[in-house]
Amino acid sequence: MSGRGLLMWDEAVTKYDFGSSHPMDPVRLALTMGLVRAYGLDRAMDVVAAKPAGDSTLRLVHREDYVAAVRAASEDPAHADQSYGLGTVDDPAFAGMHEASALIAGQSVGAAEAVWRGNAAHAVNFAGGLHHAMPGAASGFCIYNDASLAIARLLELGAERVAYVDVDVHHGDGVQAAFWDDPRVLTISLHEHPRTLFPQTGWPEETGGTGAAEGSAVNVALPAGTGDEGWLRAFHAVVPELLAGFRPQVLVSQHGADTHFEDPLAHLAVSLDAQRAVQEACHELAHAHADGKWVALGGGGYEVVDVVPRSWTHLVGIAAHQAVDPESVIPSTWRDEVYARTRQLGPARMTDGRWPVRLRSWEDGYDPADRLDQAILATRRAVFPLRGLLA
Repeated sequence: MSGRGLLMWDEAVTKYDFGSSHPMDPVRLALTMGLVRAYGLDRAMDVVAAKPAGDSTLRLVHREDYVAAVRAASEDPAHADQSYGLGTVDDPAFAGMHEASALIAGQSVGAAEAVWRGNAAHAVNFAGGLHHAMPGAASGFCIYNDASLAIARLLELGAERVAYVDVDVHHGDGVQAAFWDDPRVLTISLHEHPRTLFPQTGWPEETGGTGAAEGSAVNVALPAGTGDEGWLRAFHAVVPELLAGFRPQVLVSQHGADTHFEDPLAHLAVSLDAQRAVQEACHELAHAHADGKWVALGGGGYEVVDVVPRSWTHLVGIAAHQAVDPESVIPSTWRDEVYARTRQLGPARMTDGRWPVRLRSWEDGYDPADRLDQAILATRRAVFPLRGLLA
């Protein structure tokens, strides 16, 4: 296995653009790559552009009629078929939509192939993580579900156990749906409670299909307002034990940056420093339980200057085994780029001032009256016995 990590990047992924009034501004991708370069991380990894996902690959997850509908909307956005979730407020149709979406999907599939074949220890596609797209519909800013496609490709290549860990503020509903009845895939999602946030799914009682697939879906529904300590407590109270029992051959993780307290579309209160801590934890868990095979994806994140580029640059640095010091001063060349592109002032450091973040371990005891601890307990009681673990 190559000791170098793989960074999937093609400038054309920034053509995944729903328009100037849409919160998913592709400048977040361009600024992330700019910050990666400013720290020299592009020299610490092999930067590769994979081919767009072809129809046969897309059909590993998506229905043929849906792919055809995306193609049609891509060619004629004004007549997008809304019965497929296209041409809506969340997912406006745009010219070239199919090509841009297939390109992002291709990067995640290429990352999975490289890690499985041993061509790279870790691979990152921060343009990916579009976890809401369903087999037959667009949803939540997502056209093709690159995370599901990467996992499906791993299964096609012979993987027998793939773990998917999703720490986006929104429930990873599309990935859960794709593998609901497949015991080879363990999906774990930590997200804001469905009572207060789209897509209103991801209850702890959602534990997978019947038979062998029962217990293959895990959902931690966090109370709105959960901050660093609670978010990290929930992660460490659920994820490591499940991965240790499942023994995945590959870990695929989704690192949406919209858990951040500055994100305009959600209600958690997590800092950049806690996001970095979870990225490090996923890296360590991949080495502990998946022979180091780790595919890391981006996801949501709508504070596109202050949060997303810093969060995903930390992710790239960790995957490159050249973690960026949270206290480091961000190069002025990148801050100049931020101003040139957005007319905003970029952040000065790679921290929110909370590093190192505090962890309150689940093993130290829990408070049955605490809402966060109640959420953790609900998940453990729903799924741990199904996996032969003590709740």
